[in-house]
Amino acid sequence: MRGIIIEKLKKTLNCNGKLVCIGRPLVMGIVNVTPDSFYDGGRYPTEADLLKRCEAIIAEGGDIIDIGAVSTRPGAQEVASSEELQKLDWALACLRKHFSDEIISVDTYRAEVAKAVIENYGVDIINDISAGTLDTQMFETIAMFNVPYILTHIQGTPATMQESPVYDNIMKNIIEYFLEKIYRLRDFGVKDVIIDPGFGFGKTIEHNYEIIRHLKELEIFELPILVGASRKSMIYKLLETDAQNALNGTTVVNTLALLGGANILRVHDVKEAVECVKIVAKVNDRCT
Repeated sequence: MRGIIIEKLKKTLNCNGKLVCIGRPLVMGIVNVTPDSFYDGGRYPTEADLLKRCEAIIAEGGDIIDIGAVSTRPGAQEVASSEELQKLDWALACLRKHFSDEIISVDTYRAEVAKAVIENYGVDIINDISAGTLDTQMFETIAMFNVPYILTHIQGTPATMQESPVYDNIMKNIIEYFLEKIYRLRDFGVKDVIIDPGFGFGKTIEHNYEIIRHLKELEIFELPILVGASRKSMIYKLLETDAQNALNGTTVVNTLALLGGANILRVHDVKEAVECVKIVAKVNDRCT
């Protein structure tokens, strides 16, 4: 096995020439323009609904708007790329008209979709839940445009990932997975990589909390770490509730993630996450 990649943690991300500082943890607000996402599916059917949501993300202190047009919840079925692009065209045309300077991420695992949204709307970040496993052209596409890339650990596909996931040693397996992917991205010349351990993407509840306990082990890569556990089943099943009532649990998990070294929180509830960042920063005596 090739040696672990160790670099000095970069303090900025180059988003289409805009340098985004990660000296403090960032908050990424989720916007799913899908009818079937597990929490906010179908909430933004009109331009007015979409704008209201994005205005709230910005007003509450969010740093990044993350747009998704395909549900990747467990058991989700594949959606045609043409349908995904149609939804993204509608959402991104609206956002770029009203929020031209905001940092926008697109949640997609398709290289052709990534290419289209970068070329047509200047999307700043690509968030790929499959780390290139569902589209072998993704790494080459990211390298072509040299945008920051969120590299997520997943076992299986959204349709199959929760069918009895098994690991020898989950942290060891995740580190080996990232190691191979990061070397490939470096070979392509990709400069800005963000790693996401993929909570709920082919993990049991026990696996997810094992990652939380050992999140600091991912600092070995000296890359920004994204945590996206917002209102997921790892929280609401443990608390015997549902996604609608999982805000308090989400805040607890976000706090643990920040204490474990998370640099970006991907959330539905921006205000609460921003407050979490401020309090943890104060405890750690970080400059905000």
